[in-house]
Amino acid sequence: MTGERVQPQRIQYRRVVVKVGSNVLTGGTDALDAETMAGIARQIGVLMRGGCQVLVVTSGAIAAGRHRLKAHHASLSERELPARDIQSRQSLAAIGQSRLMALWDGLFEQHGVTIAQALLTRRDLADRPAYLNARNTLLNLIDLRVVPIANENDVVSIEEIRDSKIGDNDNLSAQVANLVDADLLLILTDLPGLYTADPRRNPDARLIERIEKIDDAIMEAATGEPGERGTGGMATKVQAARIATGSGTHVVLADGRARDVVLRAVAGEPVGTHFLPTGDRTESRRRYLLSGLQSKGRVEVDSGAARALLAGGKSLLPAGVTGCTGEFQRGDVVTVVTSDGRALASGVSNYAGDEVRRILGKRSDQIAEVLGYEFGEEVIHRNNLVLV
Repeated sequence: MTGERVQPQRIQYRRVVVKVGSNVLTGGTDALDAETMAGIARQIGVLMRGGCQVLVVTSGAIAAGRHRLKAHHASLSERELPARDIQSRQSLAAIGQSRLMALWDGLFEQHGVTIAQALLTRRDLADRPAYLNARNTLLNLIDLRVVPIANENDVVSIEEIRDSKIGDNDNLSAQVANLVDADLLLILTDLPGLYTADPRRNPDARLIERIEKIDDAIMEAATGEPGERGTGGMATKVQAARIATGSGTHVVLADGRARDVVLRAVAGEPVGTHFLPTGDRTESRRRYLLSGLQSKGRVEVDSGAARALLAGGKSLLPAGVTGCTGEFQRGDVVTVVTSDGRALASGVSNYAGDEVRRILGKRSDQIAEVLGYEFGEEVIHRNNLVLV
């Protein structure tokens, strides 16, 4: 990567997920490409100083593990190194994950950016309480101006490395984008974008710059085998784009080695292939939270809490709760009402109904004392609440 920009000409997207694939991270070699990673870290540092919130979904742990093992055990022959079966690749991921994170940490540190590791599995995101845990943690991290570095937890999850159809963190990146309500998912690969055919096989293939709807023709164009060090081909990237755009997120698929590609994409410049949103994220989430069919209980609040909620931007703390009805679980949607039964808001509860009844009226610093644990100082965090 060459060229230096102080900042993008403008910031089109405020909350961005950047997915970096193995073939970009290794530069086509057997080791992590520190120069390419440094360029990405530099650009994200610029975005952070410009007020963006950025999350990274990274691959590369298995590649880093294999290289580290070969470097530290020079006596091992290629045949003696771990094979490509599931257990061996899990072992390589365990070896390489610390190296991968250490490299990211050092590169971001040069730009004054703090990072945090987030190992996720698809099972985590399918389980409602775990989904809420992940969402609250990631949103809190970006509020703290920290860049979460997310990766598939290959040591305990085998979906990605067992079945190449799931993808090399491609679908995970779409799920993370949905998890944090991202404005843009930028998928960095070793190709300039999606072509009408595989450009490595067809010299007449042309780049598709803008896609309004992912139909059968687009899926058919997403052909090609996964890269040597990645498990996801172009098809998994388009699948990820379908997931993210359906929830209202813009998706850009671009060459991770291109000059200032991250800055240019976030500035709204035409790079790679731009998949336009097909759904409205805010309205979809609002409809979900306000749906009467979703509500599992009611939380009654006092006048002070009601004023804080109506003023906007405030979370619901236990001190303002005066009553609770319903046998809801943590992660369920509940309705927030006034003492006279008027609905104020709906939101996702951090605590189950019996827990809310035990902590209502208490200060937030008393939650752990009463319950013996805590899931946060709020009954409903402002990120998971909408006013009626």
